[in-house]
Amino acid sequence: MTISRTRISIALGVVGATTALLGTVLVFVGPIIVDQQIAKNVRIDPSSSMSYTMWKDIPVPFFMSVYFFNVLNPDEVLLGEKPMVEQRGPYVYREFRQKSNITFHANSTVSYREYRQYHFFQNMSVGNESDIVTIPNMLVLGAAVMMENQPYGLRLLISATFKAFNEGPFLTKTVGELMWGYESKLVEFLNKFFPGMIPGDGKFGLFSEFNNSNTGLFTVFTGMDDIRKVHKIDTWNYLKEVNYWNSEQCNMINGTAGQMWPPFMTKESTLPFYSPDACRSMALVYQQPGKIAGVPVFRYVAPTTLFANGTDYPPNEGFCPCRQSGIMNVSSCRHNSPVFMSHPHFYNGDPVLREFVHGLSPNEEEHGLFIDIHPETGVPMNVSIRLQLNLFVKSVPGITETGKIAPVVFPMMWFAESGYIDGPILSTFYTNLVVMPAIMEYSTYIFIVLGVLMVIVAIGLALCSKDSNSSVNRSSLKEKRSEKFIENNDSSKVIHEARL
Repeated sequence: MTISRTRISIALGVVGATTALLGTVLVFVGPIIVDQQIAKNVRIDPSSSMSYTMWKDIPVPFFMSVYFFNVLNPDEVLLGEKPMVEQRGPYVYREFRQKSNITFHANSTVSYREYRQYHFFQNMSVGNESDIVTIPNMLVLGAAVMMENQPYGLRLLISATFKAFNEGPFLTKTVGELMWGYESKLVEFLNKFFPGMIPGDGKFGLFSEFNNSNTGLFTVFTGMDDIRKVHKIDTWNYLKEVNYWNSEQCNMINGTAGQMWPPFMTKESTLPFYSPDACRSMALVYQQPGKIAGVPVFRYVAPTTLFANGTDYPPNEGFCPCRQSGIMNVSSCRHNSPVFMSHPHFYNGDPVLREFVHGLSPNEEEHGLFIDIHPETGVPMNVSIRLQLNLFVKSVPGITETGKIAPVVFPMMWFAESGYIDGPILSTFYTNLVVMPAIMEYSTYIFIVLGVLMVIVAIGLALCSKDSNSSVNRSSLKEKRSEKFIENNDSSKVIHEARL
C-alpha cells in the first residue's frame, strides 16, 4: 500500500510539473502563435480563402447617404444677402464595390482596379430621387470665379454664352438629375469645341463620374514578405506621388487604399490612406477604445488639422491657396473649378464659415468622421466617412449672372459613406479573434494552476507515505524488542530451572 502511494505521488508530481511547465510556456508562446495566425490570415493570399475573399469582394454592405443644401432665398442671394439653406435627405444608395484585373507580382505586390456602382434605396431614404432641390450652378458661378482675371470683353462673351444656353446662377433640378447628370446644351457645346474641359457626354452631375467607374489602378503590398506592409500602396496609376499640390509632402501617396490596414495597431498608430476622390492622402488619429458586439476596437477620427489652412498648420501650406481653416481647396484636381472640401456643416472649421450661411448646425455625432477598427487585424468594423462639397462664389464684373453675390463658400451637399460588419461574418470574426484567443489565454493559467495543485497533492501524498513508513518502522521495532524480551525471559527461566 505504501509503495503504491509513493508511486502515485511521484506520477502526480511529474504530471503536475509538466502541466505547470506547459502553461508557463504557453504564456509566452501562445501570443506568438495567435499573432502568426493573424498574420497568415490578413495577408492578401488567394490560398487564405476568408481574408482574400473579404479583400476581393467586400461582404459588408456599404451605403452612401447624400444630403443636399436646398437654397431657400436664391433671389436674395443675388442681391448680396446671406444664403439661407435647409438640409434635405438623406437620399441613400447601396454601394457595390468589386475588384477586377487582379494581378500578382513577383515583388509581393498586387495590382487591381475597383469598380463602384450605386443603387437607390427608397426604404432607407427620406424622400426619393424625384424630389426638387435648388443649389448653386457650378457651370455658371464656378466658371465666373475662374474667369475673374480674364479680359473684360471675354467675361462679357462668357455671360452672353450663359444666356444663349439659358444657364442661370442657380439650378432647380431633381435629386437624380443633380446626382447622375442632366442634359445640358452648354456642356455639349463645351465638349464639342473644348474636348475634356468638362467630364461627361453632354450631361452634368455631381456624381456622374462615380457610377460604374473605377478609382484608378492601385498596386499594394500583399504582406507575404513583410506583414507590416500589407495593404499599403506601392503605386497608384503607376505613380509614387501626385502633382496636384505645391509641396512634396502634400503630393505623397501614403498609407492604404482606405479599406484595410496592417495588423497589430497601437494607440500611437495612425490610419493613413490615399483617396483618389479627394486627390490626396489623409491620416486619422486614435480617439478612444470601444467594443462592437464584444469585439474590441479602436476608434480613429479626423484630426482638427485635416482641413486646416497653411497659417494654422504649416504642413498644409502645400494645399494652398487657402481660405479659412476647415475647408480645403481641391480646384487643382477638379478642372480648376473653385471647389472646396470640408466636414459637413463646416464641423471643426473656422466659425466665420458658418456666419456667412444661415441653416448650419455642426455636431460631432452627426458630422464627425470616424473608423472603428479591430487593432489586432487592421480590419474596420464600423466606418462613417463624411465629407461636404462647397463652391466658392462671388460677384464677377462682366458676368451679370453673378449679380451682387457676396463672396461666400457656399455649401451644396454632403455625403456619408458607411458600413459595418454584422451577421455571420461578425460571428466568425468574434469566434476566431476573440473567443479562441481568450480560451487559449485562460487555458494557460488553468494549466499552471492545475499543475501547481497536482504538485502540492503529490507532495502531500509523499509526506503521508513517509509518516506511514515511520509508523511501520516504529511498530516493527517494538515487536522486535518484545520478541527479544520474551527470548530473554525464556533464557532466564531455562537457566533457573537448570540450577534447580
